[in-house]
Order: sequence, then C-alpha cells, then structure tokens
Amino acid sequence: MKRELRSILGNDLTEVPALALLGPRQCGKTTLARALVAEIPGSVYLDLERPSDLRKLSDPELYLGPLSDRLVVLDEIQRAPNLFPVLRSLVDEHRRPGRFLLLGSASRDLLRQSSESLAGRIRYRELTPFTLPEVSQEQVPMETHWLRGGFPESLLAPNDATSMRWRQDFLRTFLERDVPSFGVEVRLPLFERFVKMLAHLHGQILNWSRLAESAAISVPTAKHYVELLEKSFLVRLLPPYEVNLGKRLVKSPKIFWRDAGLVHALLEIERFDDLLGHPVVGASWEGYAMEEILRAVPRAQPVFYRTQSGTELDLVLTQGSRRMVVEFKRSSAPDPTRGFWQGLADLASPDARILAPVSEGWPLGKGAQVISLPNLLAEMVGWNSL
Repeated sequence: MKRELRSILGNDLTEVPALALLGPRQCGKTTLARALVAEIPGSVYLDLERPSDLRKLSDPELYLGPLSDRLVVLDEIQRAPNLFPVLRSLVDEHRRPGRFLLLGSASRDLLRQSSESLAGRIRYRELTPFTLPEVSQEQVPMETHWLRGGFPESLLAPNDATSMRWRQDFLRTFLERDVPSFGVEVRLPLFERFVKMLAHLHGQILNWSRLAESAAISVPTAKHYVELLEKSFLVRLLPPYEVNLGKRLVKSPKIFWRDAGLVHALLEIERFDDLLGHPVVGASWEGYAMEEILRAVPRAQPVFYRTQSGTELDLVLTQGSRRMVVEFKRSSAPDPTRGFWQGLADLASPDARILAPVSEGWPLGKGAQVISLPNLLAEMVGWNSL
C-alpha cells in the first residue's frame, strides 16, 4: 500500500542530517524505510535487534565514520541510546542532509538522548498504522479498518480470527519484551491487568484515584503506566478545554486507544456484528474517527469541552485562528443533545460537524452539519496548507 508519508520523508532527507521516523511496532516503519533506501544508492541498513548488526557498532565511530557520504538507517534505535552522542559528533564533523535515518518504537520523550544530543540536527516524523484514506485506495471497507485497526498484518489478515490472534500476540509481545526494552520498570502481571482495565475505560474521563484503587496500585504508578502506553503510541490522552469562560470545567483527560483493533482485541470483540452489539460501540466509533481526524491534521490542538453541569463537546480542534467542533454519533439520524448546542454557544463556535456513518450529509443550522468520516477527512486536507 502507498503510504502518505513517503514523499514527505524523501523531502526531509534532502533537508536535515538526521531524520527520526517514530511509531508503534509493526506499523510499517521498516517497510517504508526499505522502500526509501532502495531509491538511494549505497545506503546502509542496520537492524539493532539483530546481534550481528549490533556488534558492528561496538565501536560506532570506527564503523560509521567512513560512511559519511552514505545514508545509514538504524532500525529500533531505542535499543542503543548510547549512539546519540556519537551521531551528533559525526553530523557536526561532516554535516550534510540525509546522513542518518533513525527508526524507533518509542516517542521522542522516551528517546531523550536524541533530543538532547541531536538538537538542531534532527527532524521527527510519526508513522501511524494504515489510515482510512490509505486503505480506501485499496478498496478496504471502512468497517474492516475500524474492526481490525490499521496495523498491516492485522488489517490484511485472511479472516477476522487470524487478525484477532495477531493483535493478541502483538499485545503480549509488547508487555513481555518491548516494555522491558525501554528501560522502564513495571510489574508485568499488574501492568497486564491494568492494560485490560484501560480497554474498558476507552473514551471515558480518567479518574486517577478510582483507577489506581481498582488496579491495587498507587496514583503515581497509574500515571506512570498510562504515560508509558502513551509514549509507546498505544493510547492517547485527550486534554480538557481549560480556557476560563466563567464555567466549572472538567479538568481530567479522556483516554483513548489509538488503534481501534487493539481495544477490540482486549475486549475480545472478533467480528463486526459483535462490535455493533457491544456496549463499547459508541466509544469505539468516537475513538476510531477521532484518531483518523488527528492523523489528518497533525498540527491542530485537540481538546474536549465539558462542564460540571454536563454540557459537552467531544472534540474541539484549534489551529491558528481556525477552530472546529466535532461531535461523534453512531447513528444514521444523529440528533445532537441540548448540551451540544449549549457548548457551541459557550465557545461562540459556528463551525461544527456531527460525524456519523452516513453517505450524504446535511445542514442542521446554527453553523452545524452532519457529515461522513471520508468527507470530513477530505475537507480537512486544507488545514495542512494553513
């Protein structure tokens, strides 16, 4: 499948000495990197999970120094954080665009060495699992993408059962191998139970005290576990709207699993019919559609709006002087609540969309209109030129 990020990465390599491509495991970083280096003669690819490649870097300066005129790809860079000071030295010694392409399964916050050692020399890009526009090019139905998520081997599995087993194996590998590799201390049995609990909280406002009590851990430990999942690109914390409007606003974030297929695997939802009859279907639709929107407009600032009296807006997007409210409804005839209209009045926001599984949209008045997910994504392409 064609990745939308491919041409952007190719341009990045002509502008910066070091480029970091970050994202969750198995989302396609290696495949995309190999496609890129195939077009750049003389490129060197090292997989730092392979002992033979890691041994080549036992003296990294000796090995990498003579490669100053070639692109060097270092896959799973979080396995060798000691490399970052060496990379900085090599870049400063022979500064030219396209020296290093770093692939990592941890956020830049977990790769603090890179931000400290390569500041001013590195650009970061995030690769997500397949997006809806990407899979639509291959005629993959939106329902399949929603149910299975966007990880390539899950999405393209021959049947739902095989897809489910892949996602369960992915989660097991993350818990048993990836978490320890980040150098983060967790108690795995507790952490595994905690992860399953978070699947049931998908789309809900976090109550840290209640979550910690249910998991039999402290509040700082609960926040530490959520932070780890967030920095591994698995969950997203959606912050609340905090501008003072003279209202009593909710101050805790909402939590969403970034890939719908993973939350379905944790809740043992294997088929689309099972999803439609499950209590999580509304929250699942909200999380799935929201993630697609945020992938489409990565520079927008997302929050939700909720007052203590119950007025609520699912998503408020701000980018520069532009603002849009998005409400998620899993209904072919969505009927916004009074709280929605009150929220629009509170924010004085005339630009609102009610996102629903419809083929054609229609206006509701007061600046709001019903719209489908594909049409909203197409509409928001223009945001990236702002």
